[in-house]
Amino acid sequence: MRCPFCRADDDRVIDSRAGDDGATIRRRRECLGCRRRFTTYERVERQPLTVTKKGGVREPFDRDKIKRGLAKACWKRPITEDDIEQVVAALEGELYGTYDGDVPSRVIGERLMELLRALDQVAFVRFASVYREFKDVRDFVDELEPILAESHRPPA
Repeated sequence: MRCPFCRADDDRVIDSRAGDDGATIRRRRECLGCRRRFTTYERVERQPLTVTKKGGVREPFDRDKIKRGLAKACWKRPITEDDIEQVVAALEGELYGTYDGDVPSRVIGERLMELLRALDQVAFVRFASVYREFKDVRDFVDELEPILAESHRPPA
């Protein structure tokens, strides 16, 4: 591994730890040239997923695009970056476990709404309003009615 500071390619691994439930390995390294330390992450390289949009257009799966969309829905909510990363990791794991390469965008949007609904109802409604292209207040009411009905049910 090339040192990001002095560009030497001689280092030693000081510490290795599994992360993301075993999906990544974090390695702490020390450059033998300049003695500075840096961290690297390893992740299994998977066959890339392709997302098929409504109009049939296909584009590569972009986890950062999903994170940006979730961050907008979660803005000013008590949700951490780590919470968002866990949602994206859960989605990505499910997609790679279920699909061999081509995923309909509808599947991604619906699953993200399920994950968000369990995390934060306000973020869920924000995301749903964009994903389902709400046109007026009635669309919001229609989405909120099942949530409100659940919250008014007596405990079982």
